[in-house]
Amino acid sequence: MVDKKYVIGLMSGTSLDGVDLVYAEFTGLQNFKILEAETIPYTEYWCQKLKNIASNLRGSKELKALDVELGFYFGELLLSFINRNKVKKVDLIASHGHTVHHQPEIGYTLQIGDGEEIYRKTKIKTIYNFREQDVLLGGQGAPLVPIGDQLLFSEYDYCLNLGGFSNVSYDENGVRKAFDICPVNTVLNFYANQLGFEYDKNGEFSKQGVLNEILFSELNQLAFYKFSTPKSLGVEFLKKEIYPLLDKHKVSVVDVMRTFVEHVAYQLTNKLKKGAVLVTGGGAYHSFLISRMQQLNPSLILIIPSKEIVEYKEALVFGLLGLLKNQGLVNCLASVTGAEKDHASGVICAE
Repeated sequence: MVDKKYVIGLMSGTSLDGVDLVYAEFTGLQNFKILEAETIPYTEYWCQKLKNIASNLRGSKELKALDVELGFYFGELLLSFINRNKVKKVDLIASHGHTVHHQPEIGYTLQIGDGEEIYRKTKIKTIYNFREQDVLLGGQGAPLVPIGDQLLFSEYDYCLNLGGFSNVSYDENGVRKAFDICPVNTVLNFYANQLGFEYDKNGEFSKQGVLNEILFSELNQLAFYKFSTPKSLGVEFLKKEIYPLLDKHKVSVVDVMRTFVEHVAYQLTNKLKKGAVLVTGGGAYHSFLISRMQQLNPSLILIIPSKEIVEYKEALVFGLLGLLKNQGLVNCLASVTGAEKDHASGVICAE
């Protein structure tokens, strides 16, 4: 009989929507059941803290203190989640943490939310820091979800995640390929905030805007889109390339949003040729973006699954990554990240 394992996956996305927590039962490594799932919004304190982390804090005492403080906060959220849902058995916690720096080209990536603090608070084996080892092995440290796509969602031609950034994963001649495509919710949320809203619900704002052809063309000419894979994106790309370009054009907020949605739809449909696409992440609810994708490439079958999978797939897969690491099995694919070799990434905190 195949052993059942009970895992909590924790994910904090770059769009700062909140902390995703998933309690899942795994039977072997290819069958899962989501038992409980919840997104806990960040408090205003944490939104401001995480939004305003300066790029020059690398290695500083201030950043280390924030790492520990966020780990303590994650631990509190996890205990509250466990108690509220009357969770009886947890074999391990797998925490992605919150990415504050991602510069694999200089061999550096950092996710804060100290796993040792989580373990100290919960007394449950905690696995964290999934990206650093891959970067040290010459990889991008991202995307890491593709092995979960391969094991849990193999029936789809593509697995597309529309989170703060978009990424895609697919099999090519038996080899898993994946890469980041372009920013999505991080940018749309930023401009929705300027209108006094958290996000562009169903694309209501972007639908009202007018496409700016010059801005659209300039966005599509950014060097990142010409880079060969593997490749990945971080907030540095937004600060250096995206926001200065969007700000340079003196157009209304809704016109910026309309143009950016067109840019996203264009980049996505350029990369996905034909077949069944599992669409997850908050962007799956942006019905205007989805409709533009469908219009630009009618040969794609865009499948939006249950709410649990749309919203919690990444946290679920990080739970699987923790399970693989705990068993000493590969959870990071060189074919995806460009690392020297496949490997089992992550740091384990336990007695």
